Amino acid sequence: MSVAGRSLLLLVPLLVAALAGLWYTPKPVDQAALRDIATRGLPPLPKWAAAELPDFAAIRDTTEKKAAFFSFLYPRIELANSRILMERAYLESLAGRDKLTSSQVRWLEAQAERLRVDEEPGSPELFARLLKRLDVIPPSLVMAQAANESAWGTSRFATEGNNLFGQWCFSKGCGLVPQSRVEGASHEVARFASPYQSVQAYIQNLNRHQTYQTLRDIREKDRNNSEFPDGNALAGGLIGYSERGEDYVKEIRAMIGHNNLGYYDRKFANSGRKSE
Repeated sequence: MSVAGRSLLLLVPLLVAALAGLWYTPKPVDQAALRDIATRGLPPLPKWAAAELPDFAAIRDTTEKKAAFFSFLYPRIELANSRILMERAYLESLAGRDKLTSSQVRWLEAQAERLRVDEEPGSPELFARLLKRLDVIPPSLVMAQAANESAWGTSRFATEGNNLFGQWCFSKGCGLVPQSRVEGASHEVARFASPYQSVQAYIQNLNRHQTYQTLRDIREKDRNNSEFPDGNALAGGLIGYSERGEDYVKEIRAMIGHNNLGYYDRKFANSGRKSE
């Protein structure tokens, strides 16, 4: 079965779920783009995607807290990545066509604008660059960074703003004002309607910002070798995520290894192969 076919298989669990229920300068979160493009041509989000963050601070046992955090986060990562794979499959189908309809061109233009790709609509260069940016982030990397940036879901920005990754915004009132913000600064830490939306915005940031070009290069190499992107390897592209640079990368990799988060990469990669 083709990669596109395996990606489309992920539509089934999403429908079932729906029925069942920076160098270091963070960039602004484009909330409008998240709402617009992410819902176009995709099944409705399941109701649980709107749920807010549980009270992880109330869990005293460290092992239990970690298990609860990962159990809450993984379905949201799976949901966001699965929707990306559906759009990626559609993108691949368009790349093989001799002629595109006006609606297909508009879809490509919208994706190009969201992912900051400046190429002629329908051109080989556009498809090549979009395929490099419209792709998943391995669950292990998402989980490790979420745990690190949100103190396992207990930070002020996580509990008050559903922000698991410390993402910034720059419009007054768009989020929470950091208590340590220097005088004259105007940034805020973005507030999200749900942790799922925070995950979605984080993935979009890694997929389009120039700071993470190396991360996308590593991912593309894995794709070319017919391998699912490896979170431990992609962490090497996070040098610019924190002012701590290489030390930050080492910490994220240590968290992936210590918590055996590679398990979730394999789980997601295998989810599209069950029917082969």
